[in-house]
Amino acid sequence: MWPRVGTVHIPFVKGHGTENDFVLLPDPDAALDLTPARVRALCDRRGGLGADGVLRVVRDREHPGAWFMDYRNADGSVAEMCGNGVRVFARYLLDDGLVEGREFPVGTRAGVRDVRIDEHGEVTVDMGKAAVFGESEAVLGDRRFPGVAVDVGNPHLVCRVERLDDLDLTVAPEFDRAVFPDGVNVEFVVVEAPDRIRMRVHERGVGETRSCGTGTVAAVTGVLHASGHQTGAADVDIPGGRVRVVIGDDTCTLTGPAVFVARGEIERSWWESAAE
Repeated sequence: MWPRVGTVHIPFVKGHGTENDFVLLPDPDAALDLTPARVRALCDRRGGLGADGVLRVVRDREHPGAWFMDYRNADGSVAEMCGNGVRVFARYLLDDGLVEGREFPVGTRAGVRDVRIDEHGEVTVDMGKAAVFGESEAVLGDRRFPGVAVDVGNPHLVCRVERLDDLDLTVAPEFDRAVFPDGVNVEFVVVEAPDRIRMRVHERGVGETRSCGTGTVAAVTGVLHASGHQTGAADVDIPGGRVRVVIGDDTCTLTGPAVFVARGEIERSWWESAAE
């Protein structure tokens, strides 16, 4: 188990879920001043540790004895939920002895998420109910992509396409801000079979990522909705690997790996200089 945040160095863990990567900061007493500038500096792939986001481990004030995933996007913005991040977060809690047993709750800004970790390290997350709330479109250059709006605790727009390799996601898709006032994650999806899809995603506050956990849940929900179904299951292939999504009447589950890459310490002098 990591020592508490001290005055000299700051402990960190680097990990990923299907190559959606995170810097994890153990901070049980919320002692760190995690400014947006520090998040951006940590996630910088040249000047920092490099990541799609930061997961801060703090005690859950609303649920004594539980832990809260304080998730920040790479641009420093606060996010409600991250399906890949919560798997990495859960594995950290188990591996470092902060929880008892392989099934336990994790607090997020989208609500409490129950997790289960099998003997091989695969993590299943109860993602709550995914809700379709309308239709909209994404615009890339001169191309328009109709899609389904899905709420998975955070907002998504699922656009079915014929091909993925000709999409330029170095530029953020344009979208209707009346439908998505807080921004949106945009998923582009190819249906390979009734139980298998491929996906690329542009995440708000980050850009294109190798995977997006909530995005895979949204994608399966959107594909089922378009075919007239409300429940079902599918494997989702993303650039970073494969996950399994099950959509039920009242909740959804996401199952996939969580991998740790490194542990270390952040220099306190660097941390102080990155405050603003």
